Amino acid sequence: MSGTRSRRPSPSTAAKRALLAGAAIAALWSQAALAQSASEKPPQFPTARPTLVEPPSDGLSKGEVFIEADELVQDDENNIVTAQGSVEIRYDQRTLRANRVIYERTPGVIRANGDVQIINADGSVEYAEQLVLDDEMYAGAAVGFSARMGEGVKIAAASALRRNEDIQELNRAIYTPCPICVDDKPRKPTWSISADRVTQDKKGRVIVYKNARIRVLGAPVLFLPVFWHADPTAERASGLLSPDISVSNRRGMSFTQPYLWVVSPYTDVTISPQINTQVNPFVEARVRKRFYSGDMDLRFGYTYERDFDGGGREFGERTSRSYILGRGAFRLDDNWRWGFTAERASDQLIFDKYDVSQVYRTRGPYIADDRRLISQLYAVRQANRSYVSMAAFSIQGLRPTDNDRAFPLIAPLVEARYEPVGDVFGGRLKLKGGMVSLSREQSPTITTYRAAGLDSRRVSIEADWRDSYISPTGLRIDPFVSVRSDAYALSDILTAGGTDTTSRNVTRGLATLGADVSFPFYRRIGDATVVLEPVIQAVYSPRAKQIIVGREATGAPVYLNEDSVAFEFDETTLLEASKFPGYDLYEDGARLNVAGRATVMWDDGRRATATIGRSFRDDPNTIFSERSGLRRRASDWVVALSADPVPGLSFFARSRLDADDFTLRRVEAGANVSTKRGSGYVRYLRDDLDINGRRRENLDIGGDVFVTKNWGVTAYGNRDLSSNAWIIRDYGVFYHDDCIRVDVVYRQEDTVIGTLGPRDSVSVRLTLATLGGPIYGR
Repeated sequence: MSGTRSRRPSPSTAAKRALLAGAAIAALWSQAALAQSASEKPPQFPTARPTLVEPPSDGLSKGEVFIEADELVQDDENNIVTAQGSVEIRYDQRTLRANRVIYERTPGVIRANGDVQIINADGSVEYAEQLVLDDEMYAGAAVGFSARMGEGVKIAAASALRRNEDIQELNRAIYTPCPICVDDKPRKPTWSISADRVTQDKKGRVIVYKNARIRVLGAPVLFLPVFWHADPTAERASGLLSPDISVSNRRGMSFTQPYLWVVSPYTDVTISPQINTQVNPFVEARVRKRFYSGDMDLRFGYTYERDFDGGGREFGERTSRSYILGRGAFRLDDNWRWGFTAERASDQLIFDKYDVSQVYRTRGPYIADDRRLISQLYAVRQANRSYVSMAAFSIQGLRPTDNDRAFPLIAPLVEARYEPVGDVFGGRLKLKGGMVSLSREQSPTITTYRAAGLDSRRVSIEADWRDSYISPTGLRIDPFVSVRSDAYALSDILTAGGTDTTSRNVTRGLATLGADVSFPFYRRIGDATVVLEPVIQAVYSPRAKQIIVGREATGAPVYLNEDSVAFEFDETTLLEASKFPGYDLYEDGARLNVAGRATVMWDDGRRATATIGRSFRDDPNTIFSERSGLRRRASDWVVALSADPVPGLSFFARSRLDADDFTLRRVEAGANVSTKRGSGYVRYLRDDLDINGRRRENLDIGGDVFVTKNWGVTAYGNRDLSSNAWIIRDYGVFYHDDCIRVDVVYRQEDTVIGTLGPRDSVSVRLTLATLGGPIYGR
C-alpha cells in the first residue's frame, strides 16, 4: 500500500522482520560502553536529547509487532518492504524510530536511515544516521553512532561494527560520563577517553582501547597505546581501578595501579602493585569471596627489600617482608555462626613504610588497641533466651616498645547467658557463666631480664535478678541482686626470689544487693519538652577477696587484673554497680551513685542533654588506680553535655573534675559541622594521667570547604599539645563535579616511630565516574 498511514499490529512476515530488525538493533547497541570510529567526520555527541527516555508501553503480547509510518510499501517483485515518514516499530519492549526503514528480503538486509533512534526497555537511547543489519540479527554496522546510557554515560563513534553477539567495535570513538551541555549549550566534558578503536567484549565484560587518549577539561593528559577497563554496563567486571600517585622522602615517587579481576559472580581479586623510585616494589592483593553461608575477605602485601629509615636510606639484609589482614564470617544455621580474623605483619613498621590503609579496623567480635593486630577464631550461638560464645585469639604489637612474648594467648574464652521463661520471684532472672585461659611467655612488667609470664585460668558462674516498680506518682524503683562464684588456677607466679615461680588455686564468692531509684519530671515549655530526672543507685557488696599475685617495691599488693586495665569513670559507668568492666577486680563495700539528667527536645528536632554525678562509698578503695578518680570516699565529679542546636551542627563534652577543687582531671570534647559549602570536625582530649601513667593532651581537627562550585580546600591536623608538636598535618585542594574528583594533598608527619622519622609527602588521587568505583555498588 502506498501513500496510506498504517497503525496496527501487522501479521505480515516482512513487517515482522522489519520490526525484528529494530529489536536487533536495540539489542545490538544497548550494551555498548565506550567507542570511537573510523569515518572521515569526527564523532559528535547528541547534545539536545534527553539522557533517558521513557519507552512507550507497547501493550503487545510476546512475539507481536507494531508498525507505524506515514507510508508503507511492499514490493513483491523485488522482495523489498519500505516504511518511510515518522517510522516507529515496536517489539519486545524496544522501539525503533527512523525517517526510512528498508527490508531487503534477498539477501536479508535491513537498512534504517535518517535520525535513527533506538529506545530500550531500560530507557537508554542510541542514535545513528544510518544503520545496517542482517536478518539473522548477529551482524550489523552503524554510521554516525552515539548513545546515552545509565549512570550518565555518553558515547559517540564515527562508525560502529557488531561482529557477533559478544564482540562489537567502535572506530574513532569517544566516551564520557560528564555533562556535555549546559542550558542546551554544548560544553567540553570534564574528562573523556577517545581512541582509534574501541572493542567491547560482552562475555569478558571488558572495554579495550587502541591508542587511547585521556583528556581532562579538553586537554590531553595521557596517551596509552593499549588501555582497558571494566564495562560500566556490567554489574561487576574486571578492569583497572583508580590509581594512587604520591611523592615522599621515604619511598620517593610511588605509583599504585589496582587491577580488579572478577573470577566469578562470587569471587574477585584486586592486585595493586606499588612502584617506588627509592625502594623495591610492594605488591598488595585482596581476595573477596561469598559463600552460601557467609563471606571471606583477605588482604596480603609482599616485598623483598632491606629495611629503610624515614629518609629512604636502606640498611640491613634484604629479606621477605609481608602482612596479612583477613576476616571471614559464616552462618551454620539460624542460631549458630562462626568466623575468624587473621592479622599479622613481618615488620612493626610495614604499614607505615608503604602507606597501607584501613589497617586497624574491626574485623571480628574482639578488638585490639591501636597499632595492635589480633588473630581470632570464634563461634557464637544466639537464641531468644540464650547466648553462647567461644573464642581463641592472640595479639601482635606494632608499637616500638611492644614485646609479643608478654602478650597472652587467650584460649579458650567462653561466655554464656540464659534467661528462664517467666518471672522468678516477680522479676527477671539471668544466669551467666564463663571461663578463660591466658598464657604468656614473659612477664610484661619486668624488662631488665627475662622472667616467666603469669598464666591464669578462671571459671565463673553468676545469677542476676532484677525487677521494676513504678508508683502512681511516677517514682521508679529497680531492685537488683547478683551472686557470683569464681575459681582461679594460677601458675608461674613470680616470687620474691626473682625468677622463681609458684602456683596456687583460689576460689571466692561475691554478692551485690542494690536498687536504682529515679523520679523523672516532665514539662512542656513553648515548643520544647523538658525532662529532669534525678537518679540514685544504692549498692552494697560484702568485702571481696581480691587476687594478689605479687608485691611492689613499696610493699603494696599487685592484684590480678587481666580484663579491667583500661576503663574510664564517666557518665557511661557512673551507674554501674561494679565499675570494673571485667571479672578479676570487684568493687565492694557500701556505695551510693548519684546523678542528675536534663533533656530538652524541641519539636523541630533540636535537642540538648546534660548529666552530672558522682559516687560515694563508706571507705576509700585502693583497688582503683590513682587515675580513676574513684579511690576516695567521695569520687570525682563527672559531667557530660551534648547538643544539636541547629541543623548541621552538633557537639559533645564529657569531663571529670577533682572532688576537692573542681580541677579538670580529664576532658573530651568535640563538634561536627556540615553545610552546603563543606563539613568539618574538631576533637580535643586532655587526660592528666592516662593508662600509661603520662599526661596526654591532643587536638584533632579536619574538614573540607568548597570555595567555588567545584573547587575546594581540605585540611587535617593532629597535634600533641603535651609536647607542643604536630603529629600529622594535611593541606589539600580538590576539584569535584558530577564525573570527576581530583585530590592533591601535602602531608607532614613530625612523629618518630622506630626508625621512621618525620616525613613530607604529596599524593594525587584521581577518581573518574564509572571507573574505579566500588564494584559491589555498581
